[in-house]
Amino acid sequence: MDDYALVVNVDAAVVRGDDYLVVRRSAAEDHAAGTLAFPGGKVEPDASGDAIWETARREVREEVGVEVSAVEYVTSSTFTADEGTECLNVVVRCEYESGEPEVREPEEVADAFWLGYDDLVGHEDVPEYVEVYADAVEESR
Repeated sequence: MDDYALVVNVDAAVVRGDDYLVVRRSAAEDHAAGTLAFPGGKVEPDASGDAIWETARREVREEVGVEVSAVEYVTSSTFTADEGTECLNVVVRCEYESGEPEVREPEEVADAFWLGYDDLVGHEDVPEYVEVYADAVEESR
């Protein structure tokens, strides 16, 4: 991440009925290793005007093999990553389209599965900021 002055990250809250797609971050991840989160990743530096929406679709497909549609902005915040990089985090809600979650990038994702909202926000491995994002997504539905 040293090539970026500010990283723009996208968290994709994929909704299927009452359930959310969550990933367990790999133990090798620099930020929040081993915790539960929404799939997502960085916007590419040379991205087009649809960068946020395309990043959400790309990251969900690459990380867990699920296709999404109807990507909509929910909220955003800033934070400093564990290694000191300044980040803008954008949370989007995506409608599930097809595919079953499977780990496709084990260096980033250790597991992928569906959880209901109550199980997600009450889970011991969910950081507080993910709970805040889940609350915002739930309110946007």
